[in-house]
Amino acid sequence: MTDTVVLSDLKAKHRAMWASGDYPAVAEVVHDLGDVLVAACDVRPGQRVLDVGAGTGNAAIAAAARGAGVVASDLTPELLDVGRRLAAQAGVDVAWQQADAEDLPYPDASFDVVLSCIGAMFAPHHQQAADELVRVVRPGGTVGLASWTPGGFIGRMFATMKPFAPAPPPGAQPPPLWGDEDHVRALLGDRVTDVRTQVRSLPVTAFPDGEAFRAFFAARYGPTIAVRRSLADDPDRLAALDAALRDLGDAALEDGAMGWEYLVVVATRA
Repeated sequence: MTDTVVLSDLKAKHRAMWASGDYPAVAEVVHDLGDVLVAACDVRPGQRVLDVGAGTGNAAIAAAARGAGVVASDLTPELLDVGRRLAAQAGVDVAWQQADAEDLPYPDASFDVVLSCIGAMFAPHHQQAADELVRVVRPGGTVGLASWTPGGFIGRMFATMKPFAPAPPPGAQPPPLWGDEDHVRALLGDRVTDVRTQVRSLPVTAFPDGEAFRAFFAARYGPTIAVRRSLADDPDRLAALDAALRDLGDAALEDGAMGWEYLVVVATRA
């Protein structure tokens, strides 16, 4: 069963955004990130693991396949419903719970590993999300994050969309900042030790050209859908956005592949 969560207007909009389109199709494109993060966190059998902003469970399912007891939490229950089906197909047990990354409904120090694979980075208030990630992991436990970098492909996509998008709510911070090592270190502070970081690149071969990328994200990716909807009454600006995204995709292709850069951070709770 999915727990009922009372959402503010801002969080309700976030939930609706991620439920729009077809995020499970996007998650399939970046599926391998879950395996990478779980391996980096050295998830082991019997550990209690929380996946924050789990989406359809790329990391949660990978952790459960290693024999961990896994809770997958996300603001958007529609994504959790897909995750349940994927976990059943994979033959693993995962507990799926609706939860806000900025206000997790779990006691202090209740998990051995707390991880987030391109999930918590989209919570609008970074310090609140970071505080919750640290709070619910036990001393000596592991915090693991995989986040798109500001200078990588997805970071550049958000930068491309920014001039066309409505102003963000007061206090909201750009998601790709989680891909900046200094930013993440500042968020976690002295509550963690043994911080290990690695910048990696995910090879993406799903898009033969920039137009294929643009069309896919325009139809399936919540943030892109939201920006395009905001331009519904301004066809010239919408066309300019589409052209900019098409050019971004074309420029990123090299020998039939894009490299989507991301930052892996693994730390130990002090």
